[in-house]
Amino acid sequence: MTQLDLLVFGAHPDDAELGAAGTIASAVAEGKLVGIIDLTRGELGTRGSADDRDKEASKAAKILGVSVRENLGFADGFFENNKEHQLAIIQKIRKYRPKIVIANAIHDRHIDHGRGAKLVSDACFLSGLQKITTLNEQGENQEAFRPKHVYHMIQWYDLEPDFVVDISHTIDQKVASILAYSTQFYDPNSKEPETPISSKNFLDSVKYRAQNMGRITGVAYAEGFTVQRYPLIKSLFDIH
Repeated sequence: MTQLDLLVFGAHPDDAELGAAGTIASAVAEGKLVGIIDLTRGELGTRGSADDRDKEASKAAKILGVSVRENLGFADGFFENNKEHQLAIIQKIRKYRPKIVIANAIHDRHIDHGRGAKLVSDACFLSGLQKITTLNEQGENQEAFRPKHVYHMIQWYDLEPDFVVDISHTIDQKVASILAYSTQFYDPNSKEPETPISSKNFLDSVKYRAQNMGRITGVAYAEGFTVQRYPLIKSLFDIH
């Protein structure tokens, strides 16, 4: 079993890349163990198929250098924040015991994003309760475990971040991981129907939004995150 430093949950394949790929790549470069778990296979997406996105997710994972990537196979568009789905996520949290979890944006254009954010956040809390029983792949009881921090990506909407991560040295890796999803994003030769994320403007926005976040915070590129529970800072001098 691999204990992860960081575990990123995305409602769809490519959510983790769009919202947190620079942060993921930076953590990997620091020697941290990072994993990605996609809740659905994105089967309702207008472009490409679930099989396409499986392959693209695997390619993106290699670009980012993550230690593990899994897909829970929840129903795209229709999964719920209920006991069944919470237990499936709790099983993964207890398996990988991450110090930090990143989930979808709390409020966003796609209904799966906000719902996925609440589902993962609730599961992180419940995972720490001793009387909730889950089993590992060998049928053995798992120990209760609660991640220390749960953070949320900023996705379609320009939410105000609670903190930002400098991704100046990993912005190209972030873009490359997004372009691994060749069916989903801008391709002038594609015959697929256009979607809000398939335009050149959207692809360009990946860099200019990160650049603007960086401009505000004094670095070249940055990714922003929001929190429901504020992290504790031991000293004001620890803040950059």
